[in-house]
Amino acid sequence: MNRTVTQKIGSAEVSIITDGVHCFTPDLFSETPEAHLKALLDSQGEGEIETNFNAVLIRDGGRVILLDAGPRDLFGADCGFLHDGLAEIGVTPDQVDTLVATHLHPDHVAGMITPEGAAVFANATLHVPDIERSFWSDDSNFQGALTGISGWSELAQAVLAAYGDRLESFSDGGEVAPGVRAVALPGHTPGHMGWRLDRDGASLIHVGDIVHAPALQIADPEVAISFDLDMVTARETRKRLLDQLASDGTLFTGGHFLHPAFNRVTRRGQGYALEPGA
Repeated sequence: MNRTVTQKIGSAEVSIITDGVHCFTPDLFSETPEAHLKALLDSQGEGEIETNFNAVLIRDGGRVILLDAGPRDLFGADCGFLHDGLAEIGVTPDQVDTLVATHLHPDHVAGMITPEGAAVFANATLHVPDIERSFWSDDSNFQGALTGISGWSELAQAVLAAYGDRLESFSDGGEVAPGVRAVALPGHTPGHMGWRLDRDGASLIHVGDIVHAPALQIADPEVAISFDLDMVTARETRKRLLDQLASDGTLFTGGHFLHPAFNRVTRRGQGYALEPGA
């Protein structure tokens, strides 16, 4: 099975690595009637709510930049294939010099450390959104309504600790790596970021986690998922960005698009549809 797809963005070579696959259950979309979810799936000939866990590797000018690192073993036997994907494109973990987290949810950062808490990428500096770093480092944020994700904060803190003096923060518009600029995408988590790569007149936007279930949330961007800390803001961010991408035709990818995950989007009815992004 091919776990990677590679495309040139100007001089940069960009590979999307599928760390694993998963199917969501309808209860994660609790604000949307299950009949509507089924209708959206039926309209696309889909029977399940499929998602992928993606990492993105950029090679350009001698730099090796990895954006997100998948869930490791946290989602069972169908995930945890980041290293297979890296091997498929001839990259070893020690060659990665820049590591970037769009946010600190487990399915994006667990692959940055071993189960014992050691850094996987021994020569990389980890770049984390500044608001995200502050939020997940403060245990007082995980009381009351958020006690259920206290384990997530422990993992986030373990990742931050593992990279220690190789840890840097960035904010909206900051250059997280040469030619890779952060784009604030509020709602999913407090400091959730996407990024934009511009090279030689070509561009690629990473939309982070504004979409978790493409079959549902592209066709109807009003559909929200319970992983969004602020569903209202996340919904508005999704609608705004999809409208922008449909208008300007920019190539994009994200944390949960299905293989091959290089996409363009067009308007369809009250929602949108994905097209292959060659």
